[in-house]
Amino acid sequence: MPEFDTVVVGSGAAGMTAALTAAARGLSAVVLEKADRFGGSTARSGGGIWIPNNEVIARDGVRDNADDARAYLASIVAGRSSAERQRAYLDHGPAMLSFVLANTPLRLRWVTGYSDYYPERPGGRPRGRSVEPRPFDGNRLGEDLRLLEKPYLPSPLPITQADYKWLTLIARNVRGPVRAARVGARGMIGRLRGQRLLTMGQALAAGLWVGLRQAGVTVELGTPMVSLLTEDDRVVGVVTPSGTYRARYGVLLASGGFENNAAMRSKWQDIGTEWTVGAAANEGDGILAGQELGADVDLMDDAWWGPSIPLNRGPYFCLSERTLPGCILVNGEGERFVNEAAPYVDAVHAMRDTGSVPAWLISDQRYRDRYVFAGIPPRRPLPGRWYKHGAVYKAESLAELAAAIGMPPAALRDTVATFNGYARTGKDLDFGRGDSAYDHYYGDPRVRPNPSLAELVKPPFYAVRIVPGDLGTKGGLCTDVSGRVLRPDGSVIHGLYAAGNASASVMGHTYAGPGATIGPAMTFGYLAALAMSAVKEQPGVH
Repeated sequence: MPEFDTVVVGSGAAGMTAALTAAARGLSAVVLEKADRFGGSTARSGGGIWIPNNEVIARDGVRDNADDARAYLASIVAGRSSAERQRAYLDHGPAMLSFVLANTPLRLRWVTGYSDYYPERPGGRPRGRSVEPRPFDGNRLGEDLRLLEKPYLPSPLPITQADYKWLTLIARNVRGPVRAARVGARGMIGRLRGQRLLTMGQALAAGLWVGLRQAGVTVELGTPMVSLLTEDDRVVGVVTPSGTYRARYGVLLASGGFENNAAMRSKWQDIGTEWTVGAAANEGDGILAGQELGADVDLMDDAWWGPSIPLNRGPYFCLSERTLPGCILVNGEGERFVNEAAPYVDAVHAMRDTGSVPAWLISDQRYRDRYVFAGIPPRRPLPGRWYKHGAVYKAESLAELAAAIGMPPAALRDTVATFNGYARTGKDLDFGRGDSAYDHYYGDPRVRPNPSLAELVKPPFYAVRIVPGDLGTKGGLCTDVSGRVLRPDGSVIHGLYAAGNASASVMGHTYAGPGATIGPAMTFGYLAALAMSAVKEQPGVH
């Protein structure tokens, strides 16, 4: 029966950061991963990390401070997570990031101008706080590269988050072609050098993995957790099909959310599993194991939502598409129900709260002529299979389009007419689209007076089915400032910790900015490892 100081369940950003921290503190660690690949949903993500007041943004000239960060997070979370956990995240996040940079080959950069999601709130930053990995040479993984979880959207080119903004405007802004040329050159130079460049979540997961290997951390892929082992009211190990891994000082559950567990999603969210882009292995194992020991849970009705197109090969998570000028979101009655440029979690909350599932993204030919849409370049026809699948409809008039999707034609015409009036004046009187600096990030600078608003006037018109997709669920086990799992009465389940989407998010029902999933996941993984180290140093303290 193998024994380690700490056993980590899950190899996403939370789990790998925790194991790396444990190793640096002199603890022996093992990472158990259910899937045959490492990286989890982190490897499938954009790879952004939202950590205010960190050394990377400071180096790039961003002025930030702890007081503003605390005011901002408290304002948007509105009491749905404790002030103590918020403070722990913000106080220790910068140190966590510095630790990761010092102990892995990862290099990060500020995503210039990618706004906090509520920049007008106290302490918000219109220029943003998010950082992302620089392109990473996958050859540094050696043979382990084949074990990296596949990206959600494979790309033949090494595209970063910072690139994506301008590539969507390739037909509208000189920075689009310039950025495309830069991406192409990056890929070509990489190939000439024999590199296999990874970006976004792939780069983040790969960099953490190399750090783990350098630290001598044991990783067991294809090793699912069956149950937790307890002795004397304390968690002391993890039972797997291949045997039991004992933990001297603690077990960390970093096994992801329950987005791919149909029974749990039906129970807590009244939704299926077909619209998530989370890792297939995320079936709520850690959450269920904690509940079996009496752990409390919270936020189980919520997820890291995003309006998504249900394409025949899987959902497409919309970022810029609903924000670019020249489109609107309507419900089945042909009426708008939300600021289309709102943060993606808020957009889906509005879909679900107003019964607008599915919703429809309505646009015209001018919109298609101007912008990249779901990876399809401007002016290029949308794939025929999308129409056959019922994800996209096209018609020469709004009335015909409405009839095709079972919507009242007069209602859609009236909605578009009202919206076109707002676009001409630059002021959305119904939902305030374009009022926030965040709304402008994926806007079109050439559109005046509001880069988020443009009329829908040029036939044919398009309707794209929009469903409540997600990056993963955000509800899970309740934890304290050290990631220790709690019972409903607030007492600690000794020896058990949780981080990432296996735990209830410190963000509550909101989303502070790009990377506000991964930032807390890494930070609370880091804090859990520090807490286990403290147990080792003072065995009588749990």
